[in-house]
Amino acid sequence: MPKQTEPTTRPIKIAFLLFDRFSNLCLANCLEPMRAANTFAPHPAYRWRFLTPDGAPVRSSSGLTVSPDCSVAGMTPVDRLFIVASYDHLAHDTPATRRLLARAAGQSQLVAGLDAGAWLMASAGLLHGRQATIHWDLLDAFSERFLQVNVIRAPHLRDGDRLTCAGAMAAFDMTHNMIRTDLGPAIALDVEGLFLTDRPTLQPAPKRGDALVRRALDMMRTELETPLTLGVLARRVGTTPRTLTRRCQAALGLTPGVLYRHIRLSAARQMVEGSSSSIAEIALRCGYEDPAALTRAFRLRFGCAPRQMRLRSAATAPQIRTENATDRM
Repeated sequence: MPKQTEPTTRPIKIAFLLFDRFSNLCLANCLEPMRAANTFAPHPAYRWRFLTPDGAPVRSSSGLTVSPDCSVAGMTPVDRLFIVASYDHLAHDTPATRRLLARAAGQSQLVAGLDAGAWLMASAGLLHGRQATIHWDLLDAFSERFLQVNVIRAPHLRDGDRLTCAGAMAAFDMTHNMIRTDLGPAIALDVEGLFLTDRPTLQPAPKRGDALVRRALDMMRTELETPLTLGVLARRVGTTPRTLTRRCQAALGLTPGVLYRHIRLSAARQMVEGSSSSIAEIALRCGYEDPAALTRAFRLRFGCAPRQMRLRSAATAPQIRTENATDRM
């Protein structure tokens, strides 16, 4: 049975190393779920900086210019290094690049290659004897070029302290799995709900979860104002309370009641931080009988009252937008 993970109080330090003509969608599908997870966790769980090989701005394949925080030479130790490369990977594969990647890997607890990033990792010797994947358009050439890498056609693969990802859509699933491991299934569900990921997954079906549980979660999300009893919820999804409880615990390690409360409080937090609705109105819309009941539950989950969080959010919003660009790790 999966164990509910306690959110970390120390942000996980991340560096994104961007190469010219990287896929902006690949970067966004990795970065945005982390940003969303920060808003759901009691404390910011992820903190990131953007690097380029020489500290100069780079442009994505769609023409978006990114000004980095520093070059690889200015990098300090991080928990995770994401190498983001897409087009022109052969032009980037130079002796200088191999040296800088080897240096950067020495300062990282985990190195991940997104899209064609695995090619640069392998060329730098970072995937020797490891399982790895790459964008499937490059898979054959990759396996022929790097005989010491066990190349597997997969959306994403982790082998020890190395992680490789095949492309943009796979990057979301990879990051979602990472959030689940880091912060637990409940916050991973919050992120999933925010991005409306009812699309078919790139992951094998057993890893995606129980269809019955997913129907129950969808029902919980649509019935916030008047929460359903366990009996009514089970009946609406076509099962018994006992079976629903067992399936929720097997899939997520949480009972239906705990899941329902988590979803309601996550919705309340979004309203507190993202709307001007009164606390009384938010309480009503999230199924609490009065503001006091919401405040008690909110304080237990997030460590402060709704009004305190609203004030704090308003006061820190400008700093949040610039924090990653100005603070050193």
